Amino acid sequence: MNQSIREDFKKNNRGKELAFDIKGSVFTLTVLCLKNTDRTMIETALSEHLALAPRFFHNAPVVIDVKELQNSATSDVDFASLTALLRKLHLVPVGVRHATPEQQDAAIAAGLAILQGGSKSEPIVAPRPQINTDTAPVLQTAATPAPTAAAKIVHQPVRSGQQIYAKGGDLVLLAPVNAGAEVLADGNIHIYAPLRGRALAGVAGDMNARVFTHSLEAELVSVAGHYRIFEQQPAADVHGKPVQIYLDNERLIIAPLI
Repeated sequence: MNQSIREDFKKNNRGKELAFDIKGSVFTLTVLCLKNTDRTMIETALSEHLALAPRFFHNAPVVIDVKELQNSATSDVDFASLTALLRKLHLVPVGVRHATPEQQDAAIAAGLAILQGGSKSEPIVAPRPQINTDTAPVLQTAATPAPTAAAKIVHQPVRSGQQIYAKGGDLVLLAPVNAGAEVLADGNIHIYAPLRGRALAGVAGDMNARVFTHSLEAELVSVAGHYRIFEQQPAADVHGKPVQIYLDNERLIIAPLI
């Protein structure tokens, strides 16, 4: 809700007890980029991928991207069947993007929202990632603004279930990020303590963002939507060590600081 609409809403309801308010927010969204419409192939590949980090993806919201189907001979998508499959795998389908008008009608009939826009590096769900090599962008990102806000500094540990977001700038943490916690920033993330939860830098699409930590013990790290999961596959060569995490030609690099 933009500012003018918000002000009109408040003016028209002044003196009344409101039942709700509408605000904008930032969320981490997994994007499933379809390459074909074969339900069996999708289920097999997706089941294998989800097995890498079942806790991370459990009940995760999912956006279905159909851009790569537009030049395919099979662009018709059975969204009702696909959403049923995603729910069977404990995912929560919320919307569709890059859909044709016909696909949009089918998606709406299946109860899905229509999302506009995307990012320069298109999110996909990829096979098992390897450290410093394969990565899979998973976040819906907007344009790529340069961080302008002052750094947000956090002195206390970030506990399981907490989420801290630095909008428009860097995030500096002077205490541990515990397992089950999530820290996000439009810019860089500096963690002068162990990182045991999830750290997502450049969430607005900044490909130059980096994550720094004194001890990498993370569940997941991400830069501009390119991610690496460690839940069942620890990074043995850098685990527990000071590292920096950045993109090089859209590949996620995890390099020792010392």
